[in-house]
Amino acid sequence: MTEPWARRALASLVLLVPPLVGLACVLLSVAPSGINGIDAAGPALTLMLVYFWTIFQPELLPPPAVFLIGLLQDTLSGAPIGLGTLILLAVQRFVASERRVFTARTFSIAWFGFAVVALIATAGGWLLGSIHATRLIEFQPFVMQALFSIALYPVVSWLFGQIVRSLKSLESFR
Repeated sequence: MTEPWARRALASLVLLVPPLVGLACVLLSVAPSGINGIDAAGPALTLMLVYFWTIFQPELLPPPAVFLIGLLQDTLSGAPIGLGTLILLAVQRFVASERRVFTARTFSIAWFGFAVVALIATAGGWLLGSIHATRLIEFQPFVMQALFSIALYPVVSWLFGQIVRSLKSLESFR
């Protein structure tokens, strides 16, 4: 049996993990890759984060955390402030409302669900970006990012799953 202060500290640490993973996703998303043309169409790691955690551990990634992650990403990426934040919050809300559908099924259904969410989020980002720019902006980087994200989702969700398993093993320690 651990001391009460140790349990509280451990519980606080567990609550910080998804937002810290979100911070890592933001930093990875905005870091230059050195690969010509890939930076504009890199994977939407924060979208994957919000989708995954909203399905499997929604209490660990509340809307204020998603708001801060989106705001940081908008700021560091040079996107219009609030645009990505709005999309991430909308995705979180939608996935939370349909969580039962995604959790009661196989990984294939969850992956398909992510593909649909990624394509809708991409179209929404392009549309809102075009409205902000008062002109139609190039669509190809958005499509490439969505396709790259969909292809990479199984690997990223596996990594997130490893984090969830680690957190659950910490719960048994508490």
